[in-house]
Amino acid sequence: MSLTFIDFFSGIGGFRLGMEEARHKCIGYVERDKFSRASYEAIHNTKGEWTEYDINNIKPGTVPAADVWCYGFPCQDISIASGNTRGLQGTRSGLFYKTIELIKNQKEEDKPRYLFIENVKNLFSVNGGWDFARILISLDEAGYDAEWSLLNTKDFSTATRPVPQNRERVFIIGHSRNKRTGKVFPVSTNRTETRIKKLGSTNPSGRGVSGHVYDINNLSPTLTCSNPPRILLENEKGRIL
Repeated sequence: MSLTFIDFFSGIGGFRLGMEEARHKCIGYVERDKFSRASYEAIHNTKGEWTEYDINNIKPGTVPAADVWCYGFPCQDISIASGNTRGLQGTRSGLFYKTIELIKNQKEEDKPRYLFIENVKNLFSVNGGWDFARILISLDEAGYDAEWSLLNTKDFSTATRPVPQNRERVFIIGHSRNKRTGKVFPVSTNRTETRIKKLGSTNPSGRGVSGHVYDINNLSPTLTCSNPPRILLENEKGRIL
């Protein structure tokens, strides 16, 4: 089933890429950073879509009706890497509350069926876990039941679409209690193991230097560390050059 969605805190469109790949339709986006916004508009076809630059400037009740609101609200006050873990009390991560305010001020028929929310793993722990509790309470007060899961990008890597990352993120799905929705978690990874076949060696004598030649399946062009650097490419017959 195709759904419509709005892309809040859109960045360059990570949420949008996934949603559109699942055949859902974006009808609007919000992004304040001018460079991210320029990239977003260059990458995606945004013609005719509703948009705002700053979520703080959105007038209550003016967000167009959509099935899903997607947002990875700012993590700077939550992430351990930032060194500033004020959590939802921070001016940036505290923008989560702005989304709740906007939802509460929507007409009932214009409220989203789903909320699709993402943030860093430390969302579970910041301020002793109380901020995560506050998120669940805020969603409840806005009329949404919640389910959540910690997902890792490496668990969604396949032979045809490798994901060279080990990145954990918290995902929260809000379900409107006034609209029909379906459970999302747990998500099946459908993970398959990738094996790269060794065909031979261009340097059988060894001498501390590997000359292994591999089957080109599951390989991509790679910059090697030889001197001088060289690119491994494949010709029209599928042979590594």
